[in-house]
Amino acid sequence: MDPTLALVLGLALGLVVGFFAERMLKSSTYKTAKQIIDEAHREGETIKKSAEVDIKADLMKRREGLDREIDKLRDDLKEQERRLDKREVQVEEIQNDMRKKERMVEGMQSRLTERLKSVEMREAELSKIVKQEQDELFKISGLNKDQATTRLLDRLGQELRNETGAVIMKHEATIRETVDSKAREIIGMAVQRYASAHTSETTVSTVDIPNDEMKGRIIGREGRNIRAFEKATGVDVIVDDTPGVVIVSAFDNVRREIGKITLRKLIQDGRIHPTRIEEIVAETQKEMDEHILRLGREGAQEAGVHGLHEKLLQLMGRLNFRVSYSQNVLRHSIEVAHLTGMMAEQLGLDADLARRCGFTHDIGKAADHEMEGGHPAIGADLLKRYGEGGEVVHSAAGHHDDIRPEYIYTVLVAAADAISAARPGARRETLEKYVRRLEELEALACGFPGVEQTFAIQAGREVRVIVDSKQVNDREAAAMARDIAKAIEDQLTYPGEVRVTVLRETRAVGIAR
Repeated sequence: MDPTLALVLGLALGLVVGFFAERMLKSSTYKTAKQIIDEAHREGETIKKSAEVDIKADLMKRREGLDREIDKLRDDLKEQERRLDKREVQVEEIQNDMRKKERMVEGMQSRLTERLKSVEMREAELSKIVKQEQDELFKISGLNKDQATTRLLDRLGQELRNETGAVIMKHEATIRETVDSKAREIIGMAVQRYASAHTSETTVSTVDIPNDEMKGRIIGREGRNIRAFEKATGVDVIVDDTPGVVIVSAFDNVRREIGKITLRKLIQDGRIHPTRIEEIVAETQKEMDEHILRLGREGAQEAGVHGLHEKLLQLMGRLNFRVSYSQNVLRHSIEVAHLTGMMAEQLGLDADLARRCGFTHDIGKAADHEMEGGHPAIGADLLKRYGEGGEVVHSAAGHHDDIRPEYIYTVLVAAADAISAARPGARRETLEKYVRRLEELEALACGFPGVEQTFAIQAGREVRVIVDSKQVNDREAAAMARDIAKAIEDQLTYPGEVRVTVLRETRAVGIAR
């Protein structure tokens, strides 16, 4: 074969084979793309249906939730409606009751009106009849109304005077013969049956010290210890040349005792400085309160009085540190209780009640520096406040004849009080006046605003006033000192001069933990 022809045929055959091969390749590619598109359509439909199903499920779920909320709201509305219906029924019932009561009240008012009219008519008839009878009597007697009334009253008065005079004359002689002897017998027997020892209290106490060096420690640097001690206790400490002793002076025996015990503790402890002094004073004050309550209980037991309120027992215990004309007031109260009880036994009265009246008659003296008024009125108010009976309250109020006696126990307490005070050696006049003057000094200073505590020291020659630093500043403190001094000059009588010292202190406390 010719090579050229063979080449041509080969080219032709290659073109034919290439054409068919290209067509087959295009056909296969077209088929694959179509399949992919179809599968994509199918997957899209599947995703769409799945999304529609999820959306429908979510919508169903939300619809169910909304349905439940609607049902709950509907139930709540029904419950409120039920309550309103019930309340409406109740209101209607109340209105019906009110209408019934109004009708009843109207009926009662009408009946009362009718009865009132009937009574008025009867009164008018009775008045008419009485007037007719009076006119008839006046005609028969020949007297008018005023003359008849005057004659009748005169006759009745004369008869009553005659009868009263006869009775009085009949019994007066007998009573006069027996009353004096009986009273002397009762009082003498009571005094004979009871005898009380008497001790006179003073206003100073001595505290022994181990050596004279202790005096310097008590005074402290520049006197700070002794000033802190006097301020905390309200007593006057006298450190002089007397060897081995320090003197504690105060008119208030409670303060003096606290100061004495505190000073002894400080000497034994050895640590003497302002902070330690305040701690020991607070501790001693607590012990003294317990001691006072114990004294009150022991005094009540000795007097045979039971069931007193604890506050009253505490006040009675304070009387152990109070003197009246140098007489211990607690011992005096116990003495009066026994005397009153014995006289009540002789008269056939309640001896327990009489002892109770006698024991508490001077209780106002334990608080007369804290409250306004005399000790009888203060005592009566305290006893009434803590539940005591009328006889006990009246005995405290009237044992000095300030009021008219309403109970026999008041008279017995007054008699027993006079017996206890009048026996030989019982009292001295000068000490009571001295104590009263110091109490008046303190009471006068306590009346100023912002004052916390007052202490009369130096035998009444000085008044120390402790004020609240939050209420009173430095300038006001200076003015207060002048005002108190002026008030003392105008209102009190005293020998010499009185120095007024106003103390104001501000403290800042920090605690390291």
